[in-house]
Amino acid sequence: MTERSPMLPPERTRTLALASAFLRGVAAAGLGLGSLAVLVTVLWISSPYPDSGPGGALRAAAAVWLLAHGAELVRPDTLSGIPAPVGVVPLLLVAGPVWLAHRAARDAAEPEEGRRRPSQAGAFCAVTAGYLLVAAGAAAYARDGSLRVVPDTLAFPVALVVAGAAAAGVWTAAGRPFGPLPSWSPLVLQEAVARTLFRDRAEAACRAAAVGAAVLIGGGALLVAVALGRDMAAAQESFLALAGDWSGRVAVLLLAVSLVPNAALWGAAYGLGPGFALGTGATATPLGLTGTPAVPHFPLLAAAPDQGPATPLNWAALAVPAVAALALAWCVVRRAAPADAPRAQAWSPRETVLVTGLAALGCGAGTALLTAVAGGPLGSGALAAFGPVWWLAGPAALAWTAGIGVPAALLLRLWRLRERGWAWRRDADAPEGAEDTGGAEDAEDVRGGTAGNDVDAVPEAPEETGKPRRWWAPWRTGEPSDSTVQESPAGAAAGGPAPPGGAPEDDPGFEPYDFLPTDPWHEKETREARWASLKRGSGGLMADFPARIPAALRSEETSEQPADAKPAEAKPAEAKPADPEPADADGRGATP
Repeated sequence: MTERSPMLPPERTRTLALASAFLRGVAAAGLGLGSLAVLVTVLWISSPYPDSGPGGALRAAAAVWLLAHGAELVRPDTLSGIPAPVGVVPLLLVAGPVWLAHRAARDAAEPEEGRRRPSQAGAFCAVTAGYLLVAAGAAAYARDGSLRVVPDTLAFPVALVVAGAAAAGVWTAAGRPFGPLPSWSPLVLQEAVARTLFRDRAEAACRAAAVGAAVLIGGGALLVAVALGRDMAAAQESFLALAGDWSGRVAVLLLAVSLVPNAALWGAAYGLGPGFALGTGATATPLGLTGTPAVPHFPLLAAAPDQGPATPLNWAALAVPAVAALALAWCVVRRAAPADAPRAQAWSPRETVLVTGLAALGCGAGTALLTAVAGGPLGSGALAAFGPVWWLAGPAALAWTAGIGVPAALLLRLWRLRERGWAWRRDADAPEGAEDTGGAEDAEDVRGGTAGNDVDAVPEAPEETGKPRRWWAPWRTGEPSDSTVQESPAGAAAGGPAPPGGAPEDDPGFEPYDFLPTDPWHEKETREARWASLKRGSGGLMADFPARIPAALRSEETSEQPADAKPAEAKPAEAKPADPEPADADGRGATP
């Protein structure tokens, strides 16, 4: 007999699933805190002159871990005796805790074999509660250290960051669905999200906004790298002045690396125009550095511009938001006018403008959010304001991307809807009788299709002399748009008009996707070719069927016929000469 585990009631299994999710949140927070504590402990051990014991190092590690979640710290021991706030969050440190919380929520919400999966709301609440419990304990432990946590910042933004990461993890476990919205949301939004067209446009706008923000941040990082390359001597001097031993220099280097994303956002704000603050009385913009900066000694701050009027090299920073706007427009146009889709499936100009505007709005909102967390106070007095001003950087990003992105999107849309020779692309599903702008190309295709048949080539239509080709319309060929292929005499003798260019199968250059009938299996030519092939392979068992055999089958049958075949071997009713009869006037051979 097979042993089976005892069946638990549904209430208990649900409780166990929630407890498992809670422990996942605790483990994620503990893993992040423990990793940072190990790093700080190693630096404390390697320091030749530590200013505190192991307890102080662990409390500092707990405070820095909370700083990575957005908490604001305070240094109570200062030379002036006034507590100095520390609000600049190293954005590279944020990636670790956010990823751990995201993964814990995703694993808790994903179904597994043999384990009951909690509800999405239950997994979110359990993981968030477990994570925040560890954060509260770390804040209480760091209360007596050299860096203390401001209690108000534990609710905002620490709890908000953890909840956002957990919600993203649950959403990922559900397959990243775009809807449906909660029942308490407005009915208009629920109906809009339910439409596929709305979801496609919203997805395109989000992708374009992300691309624009990424290009903007990448351009800011490039500006910082160029500025540091110009003042490499000053950066090296400040780096060596901060620490004399190798352990201190390693700590300064790690801090500088963790602040690289902040520097990239500072450079992006500088390229947008509002710039960034270097203290309460100085602002750096592409037009110059105004005021007296209060810049502490730090390698990354050596990239700050010098005092005085700006140079053309500083003005070149304005190219960063322009490139970001073009990238946003290109991302929208790739969805608005795909290169492999007919013109009828392209978005209208109104839709293109609307999606580009929404993408610009998203790029501006994302820029404002990122620049808000990239700066903050570094002390009291003149050091109370450092970094970009979010309520100026966000609208500036919106103005740049909308002002350049919308016209660029419309121009790119027109460019992608063109054909070779500057002719606008025709719709693949154009109705019959519509005006043909490529009459010469169509006539050339028809003439080329008759090259492999025995019929005479269709004569070219004489070029009209009254309508010469114009430089502004190179697609004009001079041929009338309503020109049709005239019926050949042989086709008229056969009792009906011959198809232009002969049968598609007889064309050596025929491609199966040049013609897409609605149901090719039931087409007349397909049925005839199918029956002719069956008759040829049956060895004379099938009745005579007056079918037309394509050129490919005729050539195969001719090559397979034995040289010593005698006409008397065939049935009397089907006796035919050994040599096949010549093709008739319309290029169709007789059935053997």
